[in-house]
Amino acid sequence: MTERLIRSNKIRIGDISISYYIKKSRTTTSKTIIFLHGFPFNKNMWRDQLEALPEDVTAIALDIRGHGLTTSGHGFFSIDVFAKDIGVFMEKLDIEQAVLCGISMGGYIALRAYQLFPEKISGLILVDTHSKADTNAGKQKRFDSIQAILNYGRRPFSIGFVENVFSPHSILERPEAVEYIKSAIRRSSVRSICSTLLALAARTDTSDTLKDISVPTLLIRGSDDRITSLQDMKDLEEAIPNARFIEITGCGHLPNLEVPEEFNYAIKEFMIGI
Repeated sequence: MTERLIRSNKIRIGDISISYYIKKSRTTTSKTIIFLHGFPFNKNMWRDQLEALPEDVTAIALDIRGHGLTTSGHGFFSIDVFAKDIGVFMEKLDIEQAVLCGISMGGYIALRAYQLFPEKISGLILVDTHSKADTNAGKQKRFDSIQAILNYGRRPFSIGFVENVFSPHSILERPEAVEYIKSAIRRSSVRSICSTLLALAARTDTSDTLKDISVPTLLIRGSDDRITSLQDMKDLEEAIPNARFIEITGCGHLPNLEVPEEFNYAIKEFMIGI
């Protein structure tokens, strides 16, 4: 029954066609949440969350420009471009306000979106992400990844990526999630992966405006995350006035895939208070 309520749609905005899932609220007084995936994933990573949310929430998961089934358009990617796409998408769907839930890269996009159009955002859920720009070493690591992908293809990249994003426990216990991530990488074009790596390396630091975030904010981190440090997320908690931080044990960088029950409980509780 729930499965059938999730619709797959496409909408044209500017130079791209955005592919998205939507599960509409069944009540008149509804809230909206928009899920923003990480790199180099797609909207399918949020299926479990769309199914779990209560009937008074309209839930949307979209493919970021150049990912999944959303087209690349001009092909010049940046976190700024991704965030502006979200703003236009909301206008096209007549969404006055929404909670943005972003994981990893999706969190960078959500924070930039809040800088650009805070009046459209009623809450933030920031998962295994932070507000800082890449250090020089971080940029170089992304450039090295681009070179490796161009030289050796996506397969070695996907193997190393899986080992980094999942906890060892999840690799053993959640084979379907591991396979999803490998599949998402294999289905992404080399051009999109490399363009997004450049966008991540070039992103701006949003730390200075964290103090201006006036909406309820939930921060979630997997306790075994090897990509986003505990300190980075503690810095968010300290800087954002109305932030609550929770750490979920037994998972890495992708808690929504690794421990969906606990993750879903946290976001459902948060949505009740919005």
